[in-house]
Amino acid sequence: MQKKLDLFGVLIIGFVTAVGGGTIRDVLIGNTPVTWMKDIITPLIILGTAIVTIFFKQLVKNLKVTLFLFDALGLGLFTVIGIQKGLDAGLNPGICVALGTITGCFGGVLRDLLLSQIPVLFQKEIYATACIIGGTVYVLSLSFINQQFAEAIAVILICGIRILAVRLNWKLPSIKI
Repeated sequence: MQKKLDLFGVLIIGFVTAVGGGTIRDVLIGNTPVTWMKDIITPLIILGTAIVTIFFKQLVKNLKVTLFLFDALGLGLFTVIGIQKGLDAGLNPGICVALGTITGCFGGVLRDLLLSQIPVLFQKEIYATACIIGGTVYVLSLSFINQQFAEAIAVILICGIRILAVRLNWKLPSIKI
């Protein structure tokens, strides 16, 4: 909405952000039609959420901390879902961590690219790094603890790293030429 898009633009950006990472993951592993196309509920939830957000944009502006916390939680959850889909497809665990990172992060990358911005993921925030660390812990821990406990640890770890990175202003070093 900061870019002053019309209603259609806001809905499309919201939709791409919500399903972009999972769509890329599904295409990469050959899971077609992609997950959101198999059930009308997901597109309807995205549409409804985008419309509510438009109507309550002033309220939403005041919920920055709450939205950030839900974003961090979603990052952890979607990373683990992406890793699990890769493992279910019989892929190498390292590739699965990459798939989890794509699932968690690439909706935002697509959003930024559509808005003609350098993706935040590539320039200043610890986001994908949190997915890689938490995802690696998840994959490694599956061999000695049960799956649900490993999932909980990974989600908490990813969410915690993301929150601490923002709170303590952690950043990866920039490469300057």
